[in-house]
Amino acid sequence: MSAPKSNLEHLPKSVQVLLATAVVGLALFPLMGSDYALQSLSRMMILAIFAMSLDLLQGVTGLVSLGHAAYFGLAGYALAFLSPVSDPAALWWTLPAAMLLSGAAALIIGFFVVRTHGIYFIMVTMAFAQMVFYLFFDNRALGGSDGIYVNVRPASGPIDLENKVTLFYVCLASMLLVYAFLRRLLWSSFGRALVGIRINEHRMKAVGYSTFGYKLSAFTLAGAVIVSGIVALTLSPMMTSKMLKPHEKLSWFGRAVERVFGGLQRFYRRRLDGTIRQRAVFAWIAVLMI
Repeated sequence: MSAPKSNLEHLPKSVQVLLATAVVGLALFPLMGSDYALQSLSRMMILAIFAMSLDLLQGVTGLVSLGHAAYFGLAGYALAFLSPVSDPAALWWTLPAAMLLSGAAALIIGFFVVRTHGIYFIMVTMAFAQMVFYLFFDNRALGGSDGIYVNVRPASGPIDLENKVTLFYVCLASMLLVYAFLRRLLWSSFGRALVGIRINEHRMKAVGYSTFGYKLSAFTLAGAVIVSGIVALTLSPMMTSKMLKPHEKLSWFGRAVERVFGGLQRFYRRRLDGTIRQRAVFAWIAVLMI
């Protein structure tokens, strides 16, 4: 007999009805919405996919990443480079290929990043995102600061993403599939292990879990499920390195925090410059202390 499921695995009836109503409303929206509304709602669903993949890291595993946009951009760049100049790319193989590339990048970066903890993890993820950004920004072969353009949106059989209604339903289907997959993953033994790592990683190690492997798997999976990067490129065919990092208008709190950290950065830069200029003195002090 199968083990009884936890009550938390079942959403309350009211929530189930609300979600079903929202899905039906979204499915019927193209019948009454304008092109502008369709495009805006498609963008919302793309960002919802991105948010769910980030929640796998931050909300479930407890890994606060500031570099998640890098995988969003890498997936879009992969589709851009795989697309022919004048013909539509085949969606059935470019989509898995782009997800595989972003997942491979997350695996390589995560192998180094997951070894850190706390504020160090946050800063290292941001550092890797900046490296990816400047890799594309300063390299003309990768599009440079001008970016890269997809002339024809991908297509596969009856799915033609040039059609705004078809693109809307692709965004909706992608969002629902990612939600269903991540929800099922959360209540699997793997997902519960991730929750345990977030709550108390030392205890998970004590009972025999390889927390490094679990965190690396979550980091890789979060990078691989960003199908939103591919779908976003079909919505806005211009792919630029600015998508590799956020450039939204900051609120007053964000501007205040930026000024504080900017001041700290300048302070430490001046101290570091002074230390480098006086490196001979510090070398002698170190020798005398030894």
